[in-house]
Amino acid sequence: MRRDVFQAIADPTRRAIIGLIALQAMTPNAIAEHFDTSRQAVSKHLQILVECQLVKQEQQGREIYYQLEVAKMKEIDKWLEQFRKIWEDRFNQLDTIFSNIKQTKP
Repeated sequence: MRRDVFQAIADPTRRAIIGLIALQAMTPNAIAEHFDTSRQAVSKHLQILVECQLVKQEQQGREIYYQLEVAKMKEIDKWLEQFRKIWEDRFNQLDTIFSNIKQTKP
């Protein structure tokens, strides 16, 4: 089953895994050490991230290392940019309103 990238990042554990491997490639065992869950559960999360192409696997000897797929993360960022602009505009409007209120108070 092909999963949606936003479905993948909706899970807090998967977001935490992304945060971990953003800094360096890691093995499933090294990733699992950061969670109070089984290695099998972490492997399932990794499988979903791989299916969504957010993470890629690389075999190094007997170990498999997982690393962040930066290009896919940039796609997410590009999609979010439209909302970031809206939020920034609204926050700027609020700043203007608050400044006006401060100036009118005695």
